[in-house]
Parts: sequence; structure tokens; C-alpha cells
Amino acid sequence: MPTPPSGRARPSEQEPHQHRETAESFGSDAERYDRARPRYPDALVERIAAGAGDVLDVGCGTGIAARQFQAAGCRVLGVEPDPRMAALARQLGVDVDVSAFEAWDPAGRTFDAVVAAQAWHWIDPVAGAAKAARALRTGGRLAAFWNVPELPPQVTEAFAAAYRRVAPDAPGFPRATEQALDAYRRLDAIAAGAIRETDGFGDPEQWRFDWERTYTRDAWLDQMPTHGSLTTLSPGRVAEVLECVGSAVDAMGGSFAVRYATVAVTAVRTGAA
Repeated sequence: MPTPPSGRARPSEQEPHQHRETAESFGSDAERYDRARPRYPDALVERIAAGAGDVLDVGCGTGIAARQFQAAGCRVLGVEPDPRMAALARQLGVDVDVSAFEAWDPAGRTFDAVVAAQAWHWIDPVAGAAKAARALRTGGRLAAFWNVPELPPQVTEAFAAAYRRVAPDAPGFPRATEQALDAYRRLDAIAAGAIRETDGFGDPEQWRFDWERTYTRDAWLDQMPTHGSLTTLSPGRVAEVLECVGSAVDAMGGSFAVRYATVAVTAVRTGAA
């Protein structure tokens, strides 16, 4: 299920970074977030990490992507506005500055790569691109990327029915696979447009990596409360949604496969910003 806010929210499907209540809700259960959220393809991490000694992870959360870059041999600094998420990232070995990226001060520090894993849509795209340009060395790379789940149609409908019954007004209401991909393509387009408007970057590129993961009932229900569609609901409503979805998974045999498309927008810093 996509985490960007749904189209019903006004004013801003175009400006999801304005949805601060959702953006700052993920730390309510940071341990679950770190345990249950999917990781990122090794091929993506390796492509960015090649030649990148120092990496800045924007909106690093609990450090899921940061630890993958550390494992690839990079030195990583995270920037995270939620002190609850930052505290767990530090416990797990990631250095973190607690700050919104737009307000963060590089203090003369520069990096070979600025990355944002499942986070760039919570950042003002224009201010974020300008700050990334300041933080990057010439030849360094900005890369914002998202995991987009592509659920089988019968799974999507079963889950959507649960939401319609229990929480029809929840943000990030589940949508069909193609609608989910379209939502992330729009995020890509917004990010790419801001990069083009920022001095110091080459032309942005789009990357895509496809992979698959099989979820058991328990594994799927464990990660569901970490998504923006549930983080702002009351515990009682969350429990109802999980009960409905759990029943749907049981009816499917207790597990199902999710195809993921990890999509990225990326650009290289070419000169003075």
C-alpha cells in the first residue's frame, strides 16, 4: 500500500510534504517500523554506493537504508526530524542529526551521495533539491527512491474492502496496482522537476528495480500499522482493519507474494549550486 496521502486530501496531492501529521507519525512504533518495513534492492544500493565514501541519508527513519549503505562500505550520516526514529537508528549504529532536512545545516560537511529512502515526498522538493546541492561534492549523486508494492488484484480488493468497511476516511486508502505506480511516478515527476530547476545538477534519470517477497499473514499484519494509512488512526480502528485483512489472508491460504518495483529519481551534481 502506498504511503503518500490519498487524492481526497486537499490541498495537496501535489504537495505531500504538507501532510505533517502523517509525516511525523511513523515514530509512534519505531521498533515495529524497523522490523517490518521492507529493505531496498542490493543492486540499487550498490549502484549508488559505487565510489561513494560518504553518504547523507535524508529522512533516515530508523536507519534501514543507512545500514544497507554501511554494509556496502559507506560512511553514513542520517538526518531525521523524529527523535524517536533517530534514537533507534543511533542504537542500531547510525549517526543521526535530528532536524527537518529543509532546516538542517550542513556546517561545511559534504558528501558523495545524498539519498532518501521512502522519504523525499515528505520534503519540500525545491528546498530539498537546493539543500542536497549544497551538501554534495561535484560528481556526487542525489537519489530519492521508493518501494512500490504491486499486490495481486484479488489481494488489493480484499484489503480495500476492509478499509471501506472500517476506515474509509483513512489517508493513503489502498488503490489498484497501476494507481499506486502512478502515484509514485507523480512523486518522481515532482522531484525531477525540482532538480531541473536547481542549479548544479545534470539531467535527472529514472531507475527501476523489480523484486518479489512472500508474506505470511503475521508478517503482513506486522508491517501494516507502519504505513501512513494507519499510523494516524485510533488503536481500535487499526485492530479492526487488521482483523479484516487477516481474515482475507487466511482465505487466500495464509500467505501471498508481493511484487515490488523500487523506483528512483537521481541526478549528478555537476557544478556550483
